[in-house]
Formats: sequence, C-alpha cells, structure tokens
Amino acid sequence: MSRPSSPSSPSGSPPSEPAVARDSATVVLVRDTHDDHRPAGVEVFLQRRVRSMAFAAGMTVFPGGGVDRRDADASVGWAGPPPSRWAEWFSCSEPLARALVCAVVREAFEESGVLLAGTETRVVADTGEYADARAALVSGELSLARFLTEAGLCVRADLLRPWANWITPEQEPRRYDARFFVAALPEGQQADGATTEAESARWQRPGDAIADAEAGRATLMPPTWHTLAEIGRFPSSAEVLACERTIRPITPRLVQDGDRIVVELS
Repeated sequence: MSRPSSPSSPSGSPPSEPAVARDSATVVLVRDTHDDHRPAGVEVFLQRRVRSMAFAAGMTVFPGGGVDRRDADASVGWAGPPPSRWAEWFSCSEPLARALVCAVVREAFEESGVLLAGTETRVVADTGEYADARAALVSGELSLARFLTEAGLCVRADLLRPWANWITPEQEPRRYDARFFVAALPEGQQADGATTEAESARWQRPGDAIADAEAGRATLMPPTWHTLAEIGRFPSSAEVLACERTIRPITPRLVQDGDRIVVELS
C-alpha cells in the first residue's frame, strides 16, 4: 500500500543511525452517528494540528502524544485488563504497558477533554469539575496518578482496546513508536478542541475524512489514513471495540518515485 507523503518529507536511504523512536500513545475515539438523513455508522474524533508544531504540523490526527516518565507510576488506581495483559497485546514490558495506557488516558483528557476514568463501578459522566486538573496536567504541574488519586478515581483500562503499533519511518529526524488504542466516547461526556495543539476539531465519518484528504481539504499521515479506512468498515462503535486485533509493528518506508515521495507499507 502506498500513499503520497507530505512535500517536506525526506527522501533517500535511511541514515546510518536513525533517530530513536520515542514511545507514544494515540487514541481513536469513536461514537455512533445519529443522523436521520444518513445510514447508521461510526464517527471518529479528529483534530487539525496547528502549523507551528514541530511534528505533523497542519495534519489532521487523532489525539495522542509522547509517554511521560510519570505515566509509569505503579500507584495509579486501575480497573480492567492489567498491565501484564497490555504487555502481551503490545509485545512490550509491563512497566511500559502501564505507561502507555496511562499516557493515552492522560492525552485523551488533555487534548479532547474525554476522561477514560472513574471508579470500579462508574465511569465519569461529567468532566467539568476536573477543568483545573486538566490544565495542570497540560502544564506538567500534575501527574495522572496524583490527579486520579486525589479525585478518588482510577484508570478505566476496560474502556480501551489495542488497535495498532506504528513506528515513524527511519528517514524522519523526529520519530515515535506509537501504540494506537480505540475507545468509545463515554456516555455523558463531550469531546472538544480546547487544546493549544489544535486549530480545529470535529467528529467525522472515516470515509468523509478520507474524502477530504483526497480532495486536498485535509492532510493525513499514513497511520491516520490507514486507521480511518479500517474503522470505516464497522457499522457501530460496539463492533469496533469487539474486533480482536493482532498487533504487529508497522514501519512505513519513504521511497522516491519520480518527482514525488510515496509511503510504502509492508
């Protein structure tokens, strides 16, 4: 599978010592559509990154970001599949698996206001009371573990499902080892675009997001494009979450093809 890359993407052979890929976590938030004028289906939450960002500037992406060292705090409250299970799914160590799940919960809250947390019997329905904590998480003044402990909450790992593992091409100077998760929007919560990293945000059907990219109205990185195509095949968010995945690392290759650069997926 090949997709045109962005004009600024580097070409040629990978450097002799590629940059180390930083561990990161991405969440594909899904919800069922409620449009009386169109067939039922799934929508995903997408953000267009501001053009001043060092990575993926101007791209349309899912919420996510790098793992913080504090995301591995073993004191965090937890409900759902344990870190050992996530380690099996993502073929990584248990401490890293814990950090990845915590990172995706933190990033989802920071970037979209969606909080995948609660008590063991209840998921948070109204996140308004945690607005100050959200700001403190963004600034780094507060860790996820401390926030959840003080709020009497725990990570709800049962709301998440593993989806994919994408690694930035070796030619890129800034690289990420990104684990993709999917999660349904919790009942009562709202996703927003209240983050300095995005200039806009919206819920959109995967097929419509791809059509925007094909028409030049948006720019998608290969992992986003590929994931949209996969999610778009499902008629409901419940079926997305029920999909059993075998996670294998995917590292796209940037290849010169005449006067353009294409991305090859093995």
